[in-house]
Amino acid sequence: WINIDGIRKADVENIGNHFGVPPLIQEDILSVNQRPKMDDIEGVMFCLLNMLYFNAKENTVEQEQISIVLGRNFVISFQEDASSDVFNGLRGKLKMANSKIRQMTADYLCYSMIDMIVDHYFLVMEQLGDHIEDLEEEVVRSSNKRTLARINVARKEMIVLKRNIAPVRDLVSGIIRSESELLEDRTTKYFNDVYDHVVQAYDLSENYRDLILNLQDLYLNQVSLKTNEVMKVMAIV
Repeated sequence: WINIDGIRKADVENIGNHFGVPPLIQEDILSVNQRPKMDDIEGVMFCLLNMLYFNAKENTVEQEQISIVLGRNFVISFQEDASSDVFNGLRGKLKMANSKIRQMTADYLCYSMIDMIVDHYFLVMEQLGDHIEDLEEEVVRSSNKRTLARINVARKEMIVLKRNIAPVRDLVSGIIRSESELLEDRTTKYFNDVYDHVVQAYDLSENYRDLILNLQDLYLNQVSLKTNEVMKVMAIV
């Protein structure tokens, strides 16, 4: 497994040419802000998806593009930023001589990497869910224009989350349907498990989207109640 931090054209070309990575895949690695996808070209399987993080200070969802190239007995990954990484747990398992991942083939390593990225989606949604709960308490107790702005930011971050999760379903589904010789039959069941996790993550993101919409309605109701109270006082005066 070769992991490259930072996307530099010279690194992509040198490593890609050495391992026989097709030029089309090399171009995809160099292009950032792409939609998650999967390609099977010239005996090499390419997976592109985003690793997500929740910035607790800004209450925003940050994304980092990850390119994974699966070949015969090798895996190459390219990350945009070295400062954040969800693969540390995987590295720890690789250091253990008797670990399952050390006994399996390269396609299992590819599965493990995608599985870790997908599992991290749940952690990001959990943190975003806590933020939504805080917003709900704020709306009930003391809502103002700043609260509405925070609700709108949360709604936009949920859109970012859904845009990243939805295409991963197609990515994993493409791997399952693939008849590539790089994938062993025993590994397919693991990718089926990842697919189930992605579907659960997408359904959960839909639930959070509904929560935010309900939060907007709650804010508008609170504003209406305050307006009615003011009108009552004015009528009495």
